[in-house]
Amino acid sequence: MSEEQGDAEDRQHEASQRRLDQARERGDVPLSRETVQLASFAGGAVALGILGPQLGRDLLNDARALLALSHASTPEGALVALLRTALPVSLGVAGAAALGGVAATLFQTRLLVSAKALVPKPSKLSPLAGAKRLFGPHGLQELARAIVKLVATGAALWWATSGLVPVLRDVLSEPAEMMVGVLCELLGRLVIAALVALAVLAAADFLWVRLRFNRRLRMSLQEVKDEMKESEGDPHFRAVRKAKMRSRSRRRMLDAVPTATVVVTNPTHYAVALAYERGVDAAPRVVARGVDAMAARIRRLAEEHGVPLIPNPPLARALYKLDDDAQIPPEHFKAVAELIALVWRMRARRSPA
Repeated sequence: MSEEQGDAEDRQHEASQRRLDQARERGDVPLSRETVQLASFAGGAVALGILGPQLGRDLLNDARALLALSHASTPEGALVALLRTALPVSLGVAGAAALGGVAATLFQTRLLVSAKALVPKPSKLSPLAGAKRLFGPHGLQELARAIVKLVATGAALWWATSGLVPVLRDVLSEPAEMMVGVLCELLGRLVIAALVALAVLAAADFLWVRLRFNRRLRMSLQEVKDEMKESEGDPHFRAVRKAKMRSRSRRRMLDAVPTATVVVTNPTHYAVALAYERGVDAAPRVVARGVDAMAARIRRLAEEHGVPLIPNPPLARALYKLDDDAQIPPEHFKAVAELIALVWRMRARRSPA
């Protein structure tokens, strides 16, 4: 077993988000060239479909004028005149093709523009490394892809041009306008056939490039462990992890407020939501707590769901120091019991007799 095969077999874990981010920073992202070529060809084809008919009519009119004045013009002058007519359309088609290629590239790279990928690498300048790429597995893959592309597009164009000779023979005796129309229709068939073939190739290449990219960035078990150790010691990742934990904790607390029995307030700076179900809980529990903005959200949710708000500044400050989902300690039993008893009396008075 070769060293490369052994290394590939050891990399059984999918790339982490950090590894993917690092690859993106290096400009290493999956990019399907066939997809770029398809988008470029499609952009040019759309532009040609829009501008082509008018170009055909203009060239036909110019050709007629040149033939009528053939005695007063030179071949070079006639060629320049025809090129001048075709130049705007050619530039439009080329611009649309370039725009399609750029759009496909930015779509695949998610708008990544990295100068690192443009920095020349000495290894790529080595003739030995170039020979290895040319005659190695990568070179064979490129050769196979080129052959498949040639066969697919050739088959599509052969299908599109089948029966072409009789059509051209018949149209030679027709007026020039009809000849131009037939040629435009034929060109349209060729373009559509090429687009279909390139679309199939681009879809396969798109999936293959991403599969190969993901395989190349796979991690070994040791790499996963090393990254976890680095992440544990990285202040940035610790901060991100703590922020996520705080966010989950806030969401969990806010979800518990509507089910609370009472909310003890400061009344403006602190808010602590307590839950107690007789016969189920051994003691009241802290289900949500907050200061300032968080306290305001707790109070607002309590008001929306009919949870009583009872001001008791000393008790609110003391309960705020407890952990989430913690039971009330014995020293606060009496004060909390009085609040819950008050809530029960309020509910009894509101309930119908």
